[in-house]
Amino acid sequence: MPINRFTNIISLFLSLLVLGGSFSLKAQERQAFAGEWVINSELSDDTDKQVEQALRAMGQKIDRCWFGCEEDRYRGGPVEQELYDHLSYDKTLQITLGEPEYVFTYDDGFRRSVYTDGRSQSVSLTGLDEVEDFSMAHWEGSQLMVEARPRDGGFANETYSLINNGTQLRVVMYIEPGSFTEPVTLTRVYDRKSADSN
Repeated sequence: MPINRFTNIISLFLSLLVLGGSFSLKAQERQAFAGEWVINSELSDDTDKQVEQALRAMGQKIDRCWFGCEEDRYRGGPVEQELYDHLSYDKTLQITLGEPEYVFTYDDGFRRSVYTDGRSQSVSLTGLDEVEDFSMAHWEGSQLMVEARPRDGGFANETYSLINNGTQLRVVMYIEPGSFTEPVTLTRVYDRKSADSN
């Protein structure tokens, strides 16, 4: 009897050790998302073309650019749509992982809180003029899934995954501003910013 009890204790200890090791490994994998990232324009979709594709699907006529279109042609608009611009046009992204939120910082210091604690967004009737962007996230295996509810009443779903041994970050986006009836689908690839780059 004592031998069986000893064997059970050893088995339990080894199981906890393996389980603890897998949690530690998972935490290390997730922590690899943190850091500074710079857009790789060659591997990323052209945002303007993807917006035009959605506009055409909505039945809108697109003006041709006879002498070349300006870059970031569809960037800008009402302040309620600011988050979409940062998601789809900014060249840099810094990710900081913490609890109960992750912080995504874009060009010009635009800061976005992405909550991981399962909280819900609520707006009081007295605070209707103070609606803010709201983002929440969860992990599905090695992918970070983010759902955003920007101020304009639309939404964005983003899937973040590391590629090429963690040297690149791929973000697949499904964006539908409140004024759109068709989504903008967009893939952006970022290179990890090295310590010696300016």
